[in-house]
Amino acid sequence: MLNKLTSFLQESKQELGRVNWPTQQETVRLTLVVIALSVLVAAFLGALDYLFTYLLEVLLLN
Repeated sequence: MLNKLTSFLQESKQELGRVNWPTQQETVRLTLVVIALSVLVAAFLGALDYLFTYLLEVLLLN
């Protein structure tokens, strides 16, 4: 059991060494892209919510 655990940890360490880690610039750029897209989607959904609420109020009050 201990041998399996040791082997697993060694293989995990080797695999992490093979990972192509992004640079700091790439990380910052992609993080900003995710934030911008999240804001755009939130604004779009908020606009739809406002529009549908307005339409329901107009239709139900008339």
